[in-house]
Amino acid sequence: MNSYLPRRSDRDRDRDRPTKQPPKRGHQQTTPKPHPDPPRLADTPTRSARAPTAMEAKPHTARVLVGRLRGAAAACDGAATAAAVADIRLASKDDPDIRAPLAEAGAVPLLAAQLTSSAGAPAASVDAAAALLNISISAREQVASAPGLLDALTAALRTDAAHHAAATVHSLLCAESQRAAIGARRPLLAALVALLRAPPSTRATKDALKALFGVALYPPNRATLVSLGAVQALFALVMTDGRDGIVEDATAVVAQVAGCAESLEAFRWVSGVRILLDLVESGGAATPRARENAAAALLNLVVAGGDAAADEVANVGGAEETVRELAEDSTASPRGKAKAEALLRALEGAAAAAARKREHRFADFLNGIVQSDPYISSPSPASTQG
Repeated sequence: MNSYLPRRSDRDRDRDRPTKQPPKRGHQQTTPKPHPDPPRLADTPTRSARAPTAMEAKPHTARVLVGRLRGAAAACDGAATAAAVADIRLASKDDPDIRAPLAEAGAVPLLAAQLTSSAGAPAASVDAAAALLNISISAREQVASAPGLLDALTAALRTDAAHHAAATVHSLLCAESQRAAIGARRPLLAALVALLRAPPSTRATKDALKALFGVALYPPNRATLVSLGAVQALFALVMTDGRDGIVEDATAVVAQVAGCAESLEAFRWVSGVRILLDLVESGGAATPRARENAAAALLNLVVAGGDAAADEVANVGGAEETVRELAEDSTASPRGKAKAEALLRALEGAAAAAARKREHRFADFLNGIVQSDPYISSPSPASTQG
């Protein structure tokens, strides 16, 4: 049998091809729409297969990081704990959006524990303090309310993590509601003041000054700072530290601490009024801001200390002229001139009051002589007889 089949001609193919029927009148020809294939099981989106959104990814990452730290700390694995703390620090530094989720996942107590852990490495303590600082910027209330946090920061202020711990205290003090609670922690304030006496460290000193400034913004805390020796430590910085930024920050804290009656005696011990007047004098301060702060400190001292403080300032030779020079200085800032003008009015008022007191005392002295000496009498009335 031959398998070869004869080739069909084009005419045969055309004959066998079905012919198209013309559409019937009154009916519109429609083209059937293809039906889509039903979705396969693998193509159907499910909750487990859906990629997490950015809002969902942050809490998940935070839980993973905190879980690693919790597990390493529970296992007392120092190396793994240090690595987990370092990862949390890096994440909180690079991604501000993960800070609040870290706090919600329970990172704060675990990090605070690293500040007081005797088994932890110094690097882990520094990383933990830095991570707490980062988290506090975005989750201040959650950090401040963590149990034992302030005690942990107090301990860290005496370690290599001091600058991060002081910066964290300053961050918490940005919330006005925290100033009373932090001011009630006398050991914490003492540790901040001690940082001012420590060997020079620009970062630690500046962070401590910023924290003390925040503490002193709450008036009841000022007397506590005076009793802890803050005035002496601050003036020591002003006199011995040549760094402009340190002198500016130190005089800013002095201006706040001066706003309590207890500061006057402390100022007397260190000749604080004389030092501040030297800074107010033209060319006496390294920067205009330090000059302004000195004027503000003298004004606050007079307002809080009353006549005794005003006399203390006025009794320094050339005090009024020095203050007047700042008030009339066209190159001074508006803030500095306003402080000087207010201080000048206070000094002039105190001088007038002192003059009135001297007049009254002199009058009382004369009256006393008249009353006690029988040979001194008042003039006799004019005679009515010719």
